[in-house]
Amino acid sequence: MIHKERITDIFFDLDHTLWDFEKNSALTFELIFKELDLGLEVNDFLSHYTPINHACWKLYRENKISQIELRTQRLENTFGMLEYEISTDQIQEISELYINNLSTFPHLFDGTHQLLAALKKNYRLHIITNGFEMVQHFKISNSGLEPYFEYTFTAEKVGYKKPHPQIFQTALETVKTTPEASLMIGDSFEADIEGALQLGMQAVHFNSHHEAEHNQCPIVYSLKELSQMFN
Repeated sequence: MIHKERITDIFFDLDHTLWDFEKNSALTFELIFKELDLGLEVNDFLSHYTPINHACWKLYRENKISQIELRTQRLENTFGMLEYEISTDQIQEISELYINNLSTFPHLFDGTHQLLAALKKNYRLHIITNGFEMVQHFKISNSGLEPYFEYTFTAEKVGYKKPHPQIFQTALETVKTTPEASLMIGDSFEADIEGALQLGMQAVHFNSHHEAEHNQCPIVYSLKELSQMFN
């Protein structure tokens, strides 16, 4: 249960919460494979890449790999699983093409604009994301999300990644609000939910990729469900 009467500020994660990462990522790889004529089926590639990418992002959150290692290891490991021979130079080329093209795709989860337009009437809206500074701002701009949000906090700019309390603390201090008056909405229990709850914020878990259920906060599986919580 959330206490709506206390909330003044709502913080959203971006990828897998509003911005449809899996769909946009698939379209990006489709474009790259066609351009480079790699002879790979995108769905076969993604069946390995998706869990590997999640695992690499976890290592990145935990400061066990760098941003550059994240970008290359997820590709190296995927091509390795596919037993597809590829050079280091080709990996680098694909990595750069992926970063350059990913944010040009604008697909959002169903109901994103309706939800944000409704919430903006009563709350101040912001984004807290572990994604890279320049890429995330391009995603927000290209998908039409910019008008809804007052502040965007990226881990790269703040210097701390979710779930570290400092990224949440920086966001709260910047927008001049308190944990009790703030709600965090995100897809990652570890990064978004535990991080926010640790600081005393309210939270809603938008469980877009079917993480384990829990009783730490409300869980929703669509933005329509989330919207109904504010009716």
